[in-house]
Amino acid sequence: MNPVLVVLAAGLGSRYGGLKQTEPVGPGGATLMDYAVFDAARAGFGAAVFVVRPEMDPAFSDRILPRFVGRLAVRTAYQRFEVPPGSTMPEGRTKPWGTAHAVLAAAEVVGTPFAVINADDFYGREAYETIGAFLREPHAGDRPTWALAGFRLDRTISEAGGVNRAVCRVSAEGWLESVSEVLHIAADTAGGYRGEEAGRTHRLAGDEPVSMNMWAFTPEVFPHLREGFEAFLRGEPGTAGPATDPLKREFLIPTLIQGLIARRRARVHGDDASRGPAGRRGPDPGDGGTGGVPGAPVGVRKAGEAVSW
Repeated sequence: MNPVLVVLAAGLGSRYGGLKQTEPVGPGGATLMDYAVFDAARAGFGAAVFVVRPEMDPAFSDRILPRFVGRLAVRTAYQRFEVPPGSTMPEGRTKPWGTAHAVLAAAEVVGTPFAVINADDFYGREAYETIGAFLREPHAGDRPTWALAGFRLDRTISEAGGVNRAVCRVSAEGWLESVSEVLHIAADTAGGYRGEEAGRTHRLAGDEPVSMNMWAFTPEVFPHLREGFEAFLRGEPGTAGPATDPLKREFLIPTLIQGLIARRRARVHGDDASRGPAGRRGPDPGDGGTGGVPGAPVGVRKAGEAVSW
């Protein structure tokens, strides 16, 4: 069975002021969404699920989904701003719950192995091929086996300013040992990089594998996501990303995965997907960048590859 692509699109437009993925970034007016779905289809994915906010659905139905009809099956899933019965909504909270909650929103429409990507990142064909091959293989063991597409840090740095990345440690056997969020990563004067982790300076060489939020999961992840989200709402330690403000805390995929591998409830293979010009965004005015097309994948602009079905 062909795997499914789950595209996290519910957070788009909050900084850019519109649907950034509809902006042309390549030859022939190709958009980020065109590159994502085109590369996934070439890698053998059979369907795409776009996770959006309910109010975004008309724009997706009118402007996005028709582009892919006849290419592969497409549908939407809603990331709703609500909490499970018995949980309490923090007073004054307006920020979406985060990427792990967005994946959970796809639970009702995804019943086969699937990949997760951000809608406003460019990954490259090789990454889809790597993750697609993993999803089609059987993985026996005493716990769920998933995968992360890792990219070299220095290939994901933006010229527009500091970036946040989940920095990974992978064993010699290829298993993810830890994943931690490092904020405001930028080049330093010594030829390396530095960022901030838990309020402390974190120095990096540039060859470290980082997550760009491209994961390979099976439906076994959904019960863990539900359990994790309820723990997050209770404010339990180790369930949220770096932000501590109750109105800004986020339930993030790397945080969930770190907890699961630490408790040996899942294992994650760290696949190297760094061969192509992937995982890079262009300047985003919302992040202080100037010029260019906001969110344009740098590799696409350099290579000039066209989308041709």
